[in-house]
Amino acid sequence: MAVWDRKISCCFTLLLAGALGQSVNYPHTVWAMKGSTVLLPCSFTPPKSVNDNGTEVLIEIIRVVWCKNHPIRHGSTPSVYDSESNNNDPRYRYLGNKKGDCTLQITDLQKEDGATFRFRMETNDSRATFTGQSGVRVRVVDGDQMKIRSSRDDGEFKRGEAVTLNCSAESCTIHQLEVSWFRDGHALSESGPALHLSDLTAKDSGNYTCGLKKNERTLSVPYSLHVEADEAEEAEEEEQKHFYMILKHESSKCVRKKGNMTVQPPDAVEELRRPEERGRAV
Repeated sequence: MAVWDRKISCCFTLLLAGALGQSVNYPHTVWAMKGSTVLLPCSFTPPKSVNDNGTEVLIEIIRVVWCKNHPIRHGSTPSVYDSESNNNDPRYRYLGNKKGDCTLQITDLQKEDGATFRFRMETNDSRATFTGQSGVRVRVVDGDQMKIRSSRDDGEFKRGEAVTLNCSAESCTIHQLEVSWFRDGHALSESGPALHLSDLTAKDSGNYTCGLKKNERTLSVPYSLHVEADEAEEAEEEEQKHFYMILKHESSKCVRKKGNMTVQPPDAVEELRRPEERGRAV
């Protein structure tokens, strides 16, 4: 009978907690890449008060906790974050508060983080203490090569158009990624999973790749983007090619020998520069 009584008491407590209006909301599953930073979005609704024999007792949240792989966090159950502890693992950062936001950030995600995380709020009245039972499942992907997706597979665009390149894992769609973007091997400043390119010009043409920061194994297959140049851009490009061909040819003629050293006269290139460029230099 004692065991049955404890079960009844436990069930009654959970029913009472639900009746008080507490709730915790988070996504069912979050996919993330090993080594990345991921957010576990979370919000909660605490009760404002409880009735104690006709007397209204105002509720105050005194502690918030995140635990891993435990359906009900209590007592000595290990936690990854505890607002009353000074020894929290720095990889787990609480971005929420004690009013309604319970978002947790995990940095340098590891395989062991592939678990179910649950949030618990503790109040000044045990009847209002509550754990979000459903939890949020974190699935860790390790070593997947990233892939660039766009609205146009052929990569052919006209001048002035816009395109968004999305960097995601091969096996599943992953959000909140910190990625590195490259064009023709040169790093770009963007770091989000989506690269937005608007008002395209021929200068945006090139081979784009993306990968998880600090993880070269995830670098994607290049996505070739080509933007049609207008007549003015084509003429300018041809002029530049022609100019540098002349520059290279004439510079080779200006090289003179001095002992066993090949010396480039300092004024050889200057004489071949366009007049307008020499004017700007002055």
